[in-house]
Amino acid sequence: MMDRIELEIEKLQRDRNLPNHIAIIMDGNGRWARKRKLPRLAGHRAGREAVRTTVRTCAKLGIRILSLYTFSLENWKRSKTEVRGLMGFLKNVLKSEYLELKENNIKLRAIGKLDMLPKDTYDILMKTIDDLSGNTGMILNLCLSYSGREEIVNAARRFASDTVRGRVDPQSLNEETFGKYLYAPDLPDPDLLIRTSGELRISNFLLWQIAYTEIVVMDVLWPDFREEHLFSALGQYMGRDRRYGAVKRSASRRR
Repeated sequence: MMDRIELEIEKLQRDRNLPNHIAIIMDGNGRWARKRKLPRLAGHRAGREAVRTTVRTCAKLGIRILSLYTFSLENWKRSKTEVRGLMGFLKNVLKSEYLELKENNIKLRAIGKLDMLPKDTYDILMKTIDDLSGNTGMILNLCLSYSGREEIVNAARRFASDTVRGRVDPQSLNEETFGKYLYAPDLPDPDLLIRTSGELRISNFLLWQIAYTEIVVMDVLWPDFREEHLFSALGQYMGRDRRYGAVKRSASRRR
């Protein structure tokens, strides 16, 4: 007999309107720890189960891409103790979760200013990406040392460099050609952006890519995020009419 989670997954899959690409701002680890009078790193450790649950459930649902805002460029401004702890935590998670990612046929990607990562963390990240490169299932895209504005500036810088070298005509610049200079031009834009903790901001995340992304904000803190919260966000997404700036045909007739 299927349990409640499996039944809900089957129900959502039957709808055939699931997002292709989900992006998540995993917010609230610090507040979760503060409420319990624990150090901030305890909140990050507690958020690990939410990541594991979300990755596993999205893979079962058949989501093609899951992008997680893992560490922002601005996060480097935090205390050295917290940053050092986060980098060590990331390294340990990559090692310990490798087998589950492998068994679930998940391919790992990472975007951002990865050269800023400590060498040992960078090395294990690259090794894990390489070891999982043959997988053909869901792409887990970690946004690390990432800034939406920096990504756009970096793309503009690269395009300008190519024009100076005569590789491209500056008059050819449009949304499509510019998009090719982003960190992951082969990945489609997110269909759904989920932000936890109830904060109503996008925190410099995928600024170019979320132009027409549906946004769902949830009051739950990230360490408490579980399947039912993901299902709720998906239900909201699937109940919306995505028009990309156009007008409904029925509404047009009424005007």
